[in-house]
Amino acid sequence: MKIASWNVNSIKARLPQALDWINTVSPDVLCMQEIKVVDADFPRQDFERLGYQVAVSGQKGYNGVAIASRVPLADIGTAFVEDEEEPQRRLIEARCGDTRLINVYVPNGQAVGSPKFAYKLQWLARLRKYLATRYSPQEPLILCGDFNVAPEERDVYDARAFDGQVLFHPEERAALQKMSQWGLLDSFRLHTQEGGHYSWWDYRLLAFRRNLGLRIDHIWLTRPLVARCAASWIDPSPRKLQKPSDHAPVGIDLS
Repeated sequence: MKIASWNVNSIKARLPQALDWINTVSPDVLCMQEIKVVDADFPRQDFERLGYQVAVSGQKGYNGVAIASRVPLADIGTAFVEDEEEPQRRLIEARCGDTRLINVYVPNGQAVGSPKFAYKLQWLARLRKYLATRYSPQEPLILCGDFNVAPEERDVYDARAFDGQVLFHPEERAALQKMSQWGLLDSFRLHTQEGGHYSWWDYRLLAFRRNLGLRIDHIWLTRPLVARCAASWIDPSPRKLQKPSDHAPVGIDLS
């Protein structure tokens, strides 16, 4: 089974690119972030024509997450607490076969020391608590999405320049490490150890052409899925298109 995650940076703007990529790569599951539409405006029928069931938690102009799956989805959730109204649509989860799939769009944080940075750390702490109170690392679980955090120096094109900055701040990385300590492994690092592999490049400064990127999009697995992870990858090809998302799809192949 092929599972992918992609911050599309507006599904309306990137729909033709997303559909072309699906037709080429044929993922069984595609988790999307930053769809920037309310549920009713998500182009559900375009995905259904390709054989996908769609689950959406959208928000106009900002945020929003969705799952498109050829495997039937069940037990869909869109908030940390069922009776809590989430002001920012950043999480959607579902049972996908025998596996729990959680798709997240972690807040960017804007600037270190800002209220948005504090919110980002709070959000990551809530996610860690949610995992610990609701799930077990002994069950098959995938946590994927745009984490807006590069875990290690090898995930940043210039670690010295980014040290202490948003996306690579020690507090963000520590919050991510706590998530890992609960019982999650970074699928990309199961198969690739060297640096220089990134999933996001700024639109400015010819960053993509110069490979000035960060690896901030992740697929993390509990140990029951590690042995089944035959491959993990980043596909930079959509980033080469005209008016692309600034993120590339990331994926895994499960046996």
